[in-house]
Amino acid sequence: MPFWPSVIIATPAHSGVGDWLSYRSEHALSPGALVRVPLGKREVLGVVWECPDQPPEGLDPQALRDVAGVLEGLPPLGEGWRKVVHFAARYYQRSVGEVALAALPPSLRELQPEQLARRLKRADKAKASSTQPDTPKALTPEQAQALDAIGGATQPVLLFGATGSGKTEVYLQATQRALAADPAAQVLVMVPEINLTPQLEERFRARFDPLFGPQSVVCLHSGMTPAQRLAGWLAAHTGRARIVLGTRLAVFASLPGLRLIVVDEEHDPSYKSQDGARYSARDLAVYRAKVDHCPVVLGSATPSLESWHAADQGRYLRLAMPARIGGGSLPRLRLVDMNHQPKGASLAPPLLAAMAERVARGEQCLVLINRRGYAPVLACDACGWKSGCPHCSAYRVFHKLDRTLRCHHCGFSQRVPRACPDCGNLDIAPIGRGTEQIEEQLTDLLADVRRPDGSPARVARMDADTTRHKGALEAQLDALHTGEVDVLVGTQMVAKGHDFRRITLVAALNADSALFASDHRAPERLFALLMQAGGRAGRDAQHSAASELWVQTWHPAHALFTHLRTHDFAAFAAQELADREAAGMPPFGHQALVRADARTQQAAQAFLNAAAKASDGLPLRDEVTVYPAVPLTIQRVANVERAQMLVEAASRQDLQRFLAAWAPHLLAARQVPEARGLLRFAVDVDPLTI
Repeated sequence: MPFWPSVIIATPAHSGVGDWLSYRSEHALSPGALVRVPLGKREVLGVVWECPDQPPEGLDPQALRDVAGVLEGLPPLGEGWRKVVHFAARYYQRSVGEVALAALPPSLRELQPEQLARRLKRADKAKASSTQPDTPKALTPEQAQALDAIGGATQPVLLFGATGSGKTEVYLQATQRALAADPAAQVLVMVPEINLTPQLEERFRARFDPLFGPQSVVCLHSGMTPAQRLAGWLAAHTGRARIVLGTRLAVFASLPGLRLIVVDEEHDPSYKSQDGARYSARDLAVYRAKVDHCPVVLGSATPSLESWHAADQGRYLRLAMPARIGGGSLPRLRLVDMNHQPKGASLAPPLLAAMAERVARGEQCLVLINRRGYAPVLACDACGWKSGCPHCSAYRVFHKLDRTLRCHHCGFSQRVPRACPDCGNLDIAPIGRGTEQIEEQLTDLLADVRRPDGSPARVARMDADTTRHKGALEAQLDALHTGEVDVLVGTQMVAKGHDFRRITLVAALNADSALFASDHRAPERLFALLMQAGGRAGRDAQHSAASELWVQTWHPAHALFTHLRTHDFAAFAAQELADREAAGMPPFGHQALVRADARTQQAAQAFLNAAAKASDGLPLRDEVTVYPAVPLTIQRVANVERAQMLVEAASRQDLQRFLAAWAPHLLAARQVPEARGLLRFAVDVDPLTI
């Protein structure tokens, strides 16, 4: 008796193929089974969504093709996983197959049955660790109270803990309790960026590898090789891995025994995908916890205003841990008014003097400037030429070390010209400052400063350029932990999550750019960045009283610094939420962006305007506001023109229903003659940047 499985495959929503295709099978296939199916002349990986014993209505059974094969030895993907994928596809306006197949390791698509059998057999032979487990630390009363509340929570938990308050130890012990309660239990721990995984992985392995074996902790993130990612996914899917650490893609890991989800630094914008299905891993973690009936912990010293508002409304349980471990204090804010400093100085003399004093005492300093390269632009004073990118509406960044002008948007790179390309002037100069320039200046300015052992001060840089190669990040972190570096210059990648015990001074050099930005989220991001960066200082209680956060600013009287001085996130959040409520901005209003990429700006905007016109008369059209199409701030990247259109609604449900009804009209709008040249479009629900 034949069966007629519906199989989802990796087809984008705008392809018009639909969510699944129907096939024929001689055997009943379980929902969630991984199969290979023919698609045109290819054979692709698919997931069985359902398997009825009747052919689909309206289709000729003889025209349906047979399932090519089943991945034997792998249990089906669970019902909870399928619910999360289906919800994500519907909410973020994508096809189910696009979301589901992107969540699976790419190597799984080419894996032959005998290769899969060998991998599973090797995993069975993994030896248990003989080392002693890391001993759990004694908890403070705040930590113990939070740990007990997590275990009995029936709603999402917002763990509002100051930097250095011991949130990681709470995660560790909550994980231990969850695993001890059920021999098949699994825990998902998420971090926003890859560079935070080595430190966390080391702590989790030290605690759990001796108890559960070397495969008890696995990582899942985009920086892994295909083989590593496949091994980690198989360990999680088969239940061998008890703990999965990962970035945002880990929210889609197959975890049949999931009993706890932890989202560390939940405020971080890196949890929101900017490609493909533009999902928020933090929000999906909350939904997944509801589906799997398990606790979810959202931890941060600077929670997102969406999470803070949810706690104010009682939808989340807010647990506060305001005290640092060991009774240490948070760093004191020192504002440097750049209006009173030497003109053109990138580093104020008082700040330099404070840094020299710290180095001489054997302490470390962290300098935050969120721009890599030597300078954002190279310019000619004679004719006004600037180092623009020929493929983007952006400037190429001057990198002095390799003498290149490099576009950070499309990657186009050229050697620095000997003279101005337009007028031949030899005097072309950098404008602005980046991490390379600050590193160079500090090396010169601190050349005469001596460490306690008499050796000169050592300055290092950590950004996307210095950590590009495998193992570079770990080596740089190790150098900082062992005291080989006295002053670390870095971008925001050094400002969050790291436990630097000897840093007592943090300096932020370029904070003003976000104070008056048009983006309503800019103050929230700046406050979080400065609070997180300052939290790297004084983590060792014996040095905390002397720890300081220096901020160079032209606007020292700004209200943001008033709250930063007292480390009063609650007051800052209350003020920002009041402003947003008055303006109808999230979380009090709900937004979606339709983005269009085309060969010309006219084609991109013509598509968006045609889509807007087609929305007239749709259900709930009167409940949403569709704004005119506009170019993006950087409207051309890699010779592709970009435009966007904002859609707003007071109700999330109204916005979702409108977007669902609008979807076929978006597809049809591609066919208008003026939109010829449209390359692609995407709907971004709950966008973080506009």
